[in-house]
Amino acid sequence: MTLVENPAPTQAQDPPRARRRGRGGRMLLLNAVSVVLGIGVWWALSLAGFDIPAPPEVLKRYGELISDGTLITDIGASLRRVLIGFVLGVALAVPVGFGMGWYGWVRGLVEPWVQFFRTIPPLAIIPLAVVLMGIEETPKIFVIFLASFLACVISTFQGVVNVDKTLINAARVLGANDRIIFARVVVPASTPFILVGMRVGLGSSWATLVAAELIAAQEGLGYRMQSAQLYYDLPTIFVGLITIGILGLLMDRILLFAEAKLTGWQERR
Repeated sequence: MTLVENPAPTQAQDPPRARRRGRGGRMLLLNAVSVVLGIGVWWALSLAGFDIPAPPEVLKRYGELISDGTLITDIGASLRRVLIGFVLGVALAVPVGFGMGWYGWVRGLVEPWVQFFRTIPPLAIIPLAVVLMGIEETPKIFVIFLASFLACVISTFQGVVNVDKTLINAARVLGANDRIIFARVVVPASTPFILVGMRVGLGSSWATLVAAELIAAQEGLGYRMQSAQLYYDLPTIFVGLITIGILGLLMDRILLFAEAKLTGWQERR
């Protein structure tokens, strides 16, 4: 019998990691092209007579706000509020979501309230938060916390209830108790849902920030934009918008990176 050697690998047989790197490089290139095109459209609209500042004008304002320390102070204040509210929201949403999905009695007690508050925009809570908590940092952080919590708790709950029952039954057949099934089957299978909920909650936190900083704030990106509105200072408003977008995008990329590392076992298209 003649042994046939394996043929040398061809370009079409590249390992999956190399293909992923290739796709990642193309995606980065497309992202860069998209940014350049977006700035070009923005500049063209400004030159066409639309009442918006041109990119050089906004860039100059960036330099002024950085040089006098205003932008750094505002970024620090807004980041602190968003991170505290977001972390607290996720820290409560994950165990509540797991409890709702794993225990029927918890779901029966908690779900009506979660669904009730989901129909109320977090911004509508601001007047009540001011009355109950005053005008310091607590009400600002609370409304951000509420926005991130409501986004993440539902995603976590859906992750638990969508766990493949075949996996749970197989674990029971092998002698696993509820604690082991929860730790070894339910938590890993729910992780992608939790991370998606965290990304949605992060977006909700940044979206709530500007309104939260209406509450007697003296610093912050939202506060600076609202102050600039009074004086029709469009470059400063653009600086705030762009900065919030960049910070939100960077934080979202961090969560996306964590998702890729924690859910690498998933089959991907």
